[in-house]
Amino acid sequence: MEPEVLLQRVGEGDELAWECFVRQHQGRIFGLAYHYLGQAEDARDVAQETFVQIYRNRHRLPEESALRPWMLRIARNLCMDLFRRRKARPPVWDIPVEAICDLPAPEEDPGQLLQDQARRTRLHRALRELTDLNREMILLKDIQGLSLEDIAGLLNIPLGTAKSRSNRARLELAEKVLGQGALP
Repeated sequence: MEPEVLLQRVGEGDELAWECFVRQHQGRIFGLAYHYLGQAEDARDVAQETFVQIYRNRHRLPEESALRPWMLRIARNLCMDLFRRRKARPPVWDIPVEAICDLPAPEEDPGQLLQDQARRTRLHRALRELTDLNREMILLKDIQGLSLEDIAGLLNIPLGTAKSRSNRARLELAEKVLGQGALP
């Protein structure tokens, strides 16, 4: 299919054209994100978010000659946003090597490992039991780490609605987890 025709059909909301468009450009977007981030999982997340943003703006797609820079700018900006979030909230395992060398080797407690696995299993089971709306809120906010503002923009809902949905989702999750019995 000619690039101009593909872009026109994507802009009109043709789902098959959108799928073709994503397949055609996903390698380039992933490659750019991987280049910036160095981790495949983060690169996949950024690539997915890039296509979400492109889809939201599909009615304003630029012409073929300006398309690639436009898409790469979106992906790059998302990578930069991820870097800023990481700087603002450094990972807890970001400990200097010198500090690790002085620590005694941790002994893994098999009982603790078993309890941790049981808790994860219980949480995953509870997540599967949530309503679709509440599961989506937990996944976006607590697992994907999106802010409420981002979720509101992503779902095209007011910020107050995103806040209340997030609270309801957490309450339902707590009820499901507690309904499965006491935690180990």
